[in-house]
Amino acid sequence: MSKVVGIGACVMDTLITVPHFPTEDTKLRAEGTKLAGGGPAATGIVAVSKLGVPAGFIGVLSKDGTGDFLKGDFEKYGVCTKNIDFLEGYRAFTSCIWLSKEAASRTCVFDKGNLPALTLDDTKKAAIAEADILMVDGNELSAAIEAAKYAKEHGTKVLYDAGGLYPGIEGLLPYVDILIPSKEYALGHTKTDNVEDAAKKLYDTYHPEVVVITMGKDGGILYDGEKIVAYPIYPAEVVDSNGAGDVFHGAFAAGLSYGFDFLKCCHFSSAVSAMKCMNVGARESVPSFDDVKNYLKENGYEL
Repeated sequence: MSKVVGIGACVMDTLITVPHFPTEDTKLRAEGTKLAGGGPAATGIVAVSKLGVPAGFIGVLSKDGTGDFLKGDFEKYGVCTKNIDFLEGYRAFTSCIWLSKEAASRTCVFDKGNLPALTLDDTKKAAIAEADILMVDGNELSAAIEAAKYAKEHGTKVLYDAGGLYPGIEGLLPYVDILIPSKEYALGHTKTDNVEDAAKKLYDTYHPEVVVITMGKDGGILYDGEKIVAYPIYPAEVVDSNGAGDVFHGAFAAGLSYGFDFLKCCHFSSAVSAMKCMNVGARESVPSFDDVKNYLKENGYEL
């Protein structure tokens, strides 16, 4: 049984490492190219599994080479794939990502494909009811809203990886227990000009148990309705920042499964995200639980 299940984007990424971002209408020799699984909820679920918590993905993939790759990538990391539908004659979600060594940043161009929307059958609903946490990312929105409502009815916590201002997302937010937006999302959604006010407005409007705003190189803040607490970013020589936020959300779900309180989850997730950035590949670079524990201890924090 999966303790954490995810619904959202599942993407095949082509990662291209370049010395620097090219200018328009020029040629540039890449230093390396590789295929990797991506997508916020999908990568978050892989992080959950790699951190030692049973996890599964609920979704729709193409029945072709891309779908085979993504299925195999999930299974390589121990993610349950029995609730994924594989359909013939469709184009999957893919992306091309440039990783600049000079800027230590990434630029992404994506094609969402043409797969039909996810529908929830009884087997998928049972997986949601049996899980401790449902993780959603705003993609597959209709199914995510239905799943979140079902989760609330059956005692499953809903964690929302709020990274994009998707149309209709207001229909999901009232069912979210753990709301983790990026700074950009929080400020854009609330029309405020600082993260503290944004956190309070999100909390007062949608009434989750906690709001955690991620702020990239500035760490982030937690608001539980009583006080705002900051958490740090942990040190890392950044090689590949792609998927760092996805991994943070997965690590948060794993931390909750281990019984950590919200602030400890923030430290744990920040450390996992930092360690992931030290190597290429959002999924393969997720560390083990013991490695995270040792890394935090080395940096002055005890789990």
